[in-house]
Amino acid sequence: MGAMRKLGWGLLVLGTACGGSRAAVKDSRGEAVKHEQVQGVGGSGDAGRSTTRRYVDEDLGFEIIRPTADWQLDETNERTPEGLSIPVILRHNTSGAQVVLQVAPAVASPTQFAERLTEGLRQQPGFTTTDPVPIPLSENAVGFDFTVGDAVLGRVAVREGRPGRVLMMLATWPAQSAADVTRSVDALIEGVRPLPGPGPGAVQAAPVSQASRR
Repeated sequence: MGAMRKLGWGLLVLGTACGGSRAAVKDSRGEAVKHEQVQGVGGSGDAGRSTTRRYVDEDLGFEIIRPTADWQLDETNERTPEGLSIPVILRHNTSGAQVVLQVAPAVASPTQFAERLTEGLRQQPGFTTTDPVPIPLSENAVGFDFTVGDAVLGRVAVREGRPGRVLMMLATWPAQSAADVTRSVDALIEGVRPLPGPGPGAVQAAPVSQASRR
């Protein structure tokens, strides 16, 4: 149970620990992909964006399909002593929405993870959460919503990853955001999924962003 509590708190603090992440989009050979300016919703280019919308991490066994180029992917490559990996953070450039992905050892089911996360959040001043409920990401996926005062809305989704791993997504966005921001957040969460079993053909589409790990 101690490991579960640490995992829950690890996810909670990610929202304020993003400043040190680095933008990193790489191709399947592990080489950096040149960033290009892309016209976004606001009509201005952003040199920190990549036109590559599919990101694959074969080591941790997941892929991310970004719904639009407005989602900037920053690779962190962080790991904790408890075995947590924080591979990427995604930011919506036009709204300030953010999705943090955490990959955890499967020491519990997605439901148990979600229950512990709601416990931890409810102990924080200003946080209000719904109860975890099944969500249609996968057979065992669970999620819940939360608010932080009147300023921030949030959503957590927990699903099984590759065997032995669990994928946890923590999303936050400004409470005054338009409804399409919430839809974009949901689309991004749906685009985070485990890769098929190892072997040729596990990664077919191109272009692909490949995380390099030691």
